[in-house]
Amino acid sequence: MAIYNIFVNFVHTITEVNGMEKWYQYTNNQVMAYLKSDLGKGLSQAQADERLGQHGRNQFAEQQKESLAAAVVHQLKDVATLVLVLASVLSLMLAIREGHGYLEPAVIAAIIIMNMVLAISQERRAEQALEALQNMNSPICLVLRDGVQSEVDTALVVPGDIILLSTGALVPADARLINSTSLQVEEAALTGESEPAEKDAEIRLEGKVPLGDQVNMVFSGTLVTGGQAAAVVTATGMNTEMGRIAGYLNDTQKLKTPLQERLDKIGKLISFIAVISAVVLVMIGLFQGEELWSIILLAVSLAVAAVPETLNLIVTLSLTNGVQKMVRKNALIRKLPAVETLGNTSVICSDKTGTLTQNQMHIEQLWMCGSKVVSSSEMLDVGYLDFLQELAIAGNAAAEIEADGGLRYMGNPTEQAILKLLHEKEQVPINTRRAGEVPFSSQRKMMTVVVEQAEGGYLVLTKGALDRMPLKEGIAKEAKYVHDRFAKNALRVIALASKQVKKLPRDLEQLESNLELVGMIGLIDPPRLEAKAAIIRAKNAGIRTIMITGDHAATAGAIARQIGILGEGQQVLTGAELDEMNDDTLIDTIAQYSVYARVSPENKIRIVEAWQEKDAVVAMTGDGVNDAPALKAADVGVAMGITGTEVAKSAADMILTDDNFTTIVEAVEEGRNVYSNIRKVIYFLLVCNMSEIIGMLFAQIAGWGKLVTPVLLLLINVLGDGIPGLYLAKETSDPRLMTRGPIDRSESFFADGLTRAIAQQTAAATFVMLTAFYLGKFIDVSTVYLPSEELGQTMAFLVLGWSSIIHIFTVRSRKSIFQRSIRDNVPLVYSAIAMILVFGLMVALPPFGKIFGLVPISGTHWGAAVLLSLIPIMIAEFFKFWDNRADRMAHRNRLVQHHPIED
Repeated sequence: MAIYNIFVNFVHTITEVNGMEKWYQYTNNQVMAYLKSDLGKGLSQAQADERLGQHGRNQFAEQQKESLAAAVVHQLKDVATLVLVLASVLSLMLAIREGHGYLEPAVIAAIIIMNMVLAISQERRAEQALEALQNMNSPICLVLRDGVQSEVDTALVVPGDIILLSTGALVPADARLINSTSLQVEEAALTGESEPAEKDAEIRLEGKVPLGDQVNMVFSGTLVTGGQAAAVVTATGMNTEMGRIAGYLNDTQKLKTPLQERLDKIGKLISFIAVISAVVLVMIGLFQGEELWSIILLAVSLAVAAVPETLNLIVTLSLTNGVQKMVRKNALIRKLPAVETLGNTSVICSDKTGTLTQNQMHIEQLWMCGSKVVSSSEMLDVGYLDFLQELAIAGNAAAEIEADGGLRYMGNPTEQAILKLLHEKEQVPINTRRAGEVPFSSQRKMMTVVVEQAEGGYLVLTKGALDRMPLKEGIAKEAKYVHDRFAKNALRVIALASKQVKKLPRDLEQLESNLELVGMIGLIDPPRLEAKAAIIRAKNAGIRTIMITGDHAATAGAIARQIGILGEGQQVLTGAELDEMNDDTLIDTIAQYSVYARVSPENKIRIVEAWQEKDAVVAMTGDGVNDAPALKAADVGVAMGITGTEVAKSAADMILTDDNFTTIVEAVEEGRNVYSNIRKVIYFLLVCNMSEIIGMLFAQIAGWGKLVTPVLLLLINVLGDGIPGLYLAKETSDPRLMTRGPIDRSESFFADGLTRAIAQQTAAATFVMLTAFYLGKFIDVSTVYLPSEELGQTMAFLVLGWSSIIHIFTVRSRKSIFQRSIRDNVPLVYSAIAMILVFGLMVALPPFGKIFGLVPISGTHWGAAVLLSLIPIMIAEFFKFWDNRADRMAHRNRLVQHHPIED
């Protein structure tokens, strides 16, 4: 829970830049006096300029980008890379001393450079794509300066400025309301609540009040959805609520991903093997009386043999290939390791609003007095259309035609939903002349609109909460039943009542009496159509989806049941209940809860870290600033590219450019494919490298001499393994990937039988390589070419190179090589054939082979080399047949156990 504790301490120690911590506790006059601002005139331009110099521009500080030098140093921290650097230096020293050429150190250095260039360039491209993706909001706001209303760049707003807000305006900074009329502000980006918050300048609050309940404050980046107000700016830039979270995100570091941890372990293992092998080799050489520099040359050879030079390169290409595929599926990856980490995800903690739901209110059901409840799709009766028209008249939502011919809706989301449904039914709102209005307030929970009637008199329409309606005959039993039924289904209930009057009183609130109930509507922020299918698919893949939202528990629970998140025996937990739990209790009971409602940013971090304490690999999705700390804390942070705030995008590892939850599941599948391919790469490369080490040690102990020279090892590792290995990154997914459980965080690359497979193939490859060397050095099979160390090295090179290349067909699948089509991965097949021919030509063409210390061989040697090179794959095929036969029998036994009649 380290990140959570840092975040809490950070928040608790921060104070407002102007010295007043809790602006909501003070009256308007106290705030204005403290900020030295004038309600009628605002700040003077001179004051504004002075404060701009004091507090800086109203912008977030950009996160410092990693320099090129720092990126290079970061790449060089890899243990296996350090071994390669050491081998390159020693090889260079030997080249200078012995004068035998600089091919070896040049090739090793080239491999190191290629690894770094690929990794750094890919991450830089992702950052550039992110910058291009950023949605810039309107930079203009309305400010009172020198008594004049002026349009000012939001970056120039300063504490003490009087800002003027109206429907559709983006709040440019944190501010204390001075006066307000029916003000409603959509704060989902900050609090997670889908419903607009009702604001009131006249209320003064006491004590510690959560952001979502600070009704006399407005916050930077939120949107005015109704009413109007004037407010005095209390904080700008990094001192705003959003700015604080952005600052926290810039100061924290993520834990290593499971892939990075596994690769670190591989690097340490390889380095350990290299060091131990080199020490053993040096000791043997000294015991046998060899020259020191000769022993050092052997040690360099062993280091080259121990380190799979192309491992990091191929892993990087696998990740890059995964990134490219994800981009085509609308997922932008900012950090390469996140690709593989997605594949290991076992828990997805998802925000509700805008991620699982559409973030748009929708009328689900309607009811009119004396009629039955109907869904919005069934609403064909003329009476219901008239009812909908009256609901639209009783609101202030509006729509305007955009340049592309579409409609842009403005106003309260609830009223927007009424207008949208009216348009869906191909109805145009009736044009009426409004005679008056009693605005909505949080105290009254209703609003009234008075319109003139053509035949004379006035129609009074009151819209709001049923229990606040002053009905003539009280609430009927049927109406109460319908209301409770709507509420039980987590629908927001809006009632409409009306009456006709001939004259209007001076106080229009007097009209709110003796009303006749017309009907009710039930609204909800509906789930995305594709979300349920994606959640089921994730469940089948062993991934649990958790909903974390700032919304109410009843609403969150209803949505969660509807889309399959909240199952039998699972519970909803509120943020208040979570605050009462200590960390140990939360960790022990975390699996019981599938929905967390009314949560704070601190709560979200605790939830993520509690799952991580249970060794889960956690992906956190969200779009708001309130989601950003948890996005940073999660193993994979997933932000929405369209509706997501810039703070959330900056904190995330992956950005969904279509805001589609389904894309996350598709990205998980691609991540699993990448992980599978990386395991194949490790299997492929380690067999070759381990056989080289064991073979060289055996030859030295046996007194046979140097099995293979360093330059030949490089040729095998870089050309024979590296070039075909590059195409393992493009292996196609196993269709069963999403029917298996996720990989455990602590699970090794070598789990699930890979250790045994590597051992079998290493033994086979070592045997054929040693046999080939022995045949060339000690057995006289030709009258033309006599046995020699050069001939033995040539044979060992040829057999080791060919068998390593052919081995790639073994690692592609657990199926037999005869069950895989060439069309599955044509470049891999072509590259393997090409490298087999290259190695053969190096031996067959003496001028070419002489450069690398190779000598010609006889026809008998060629035949032996071909036969020996095929032995490892034949052994692999035998074990595949045996293992698959055992799997088929076990599967059949399971079927018999479950379906004995079918036997």
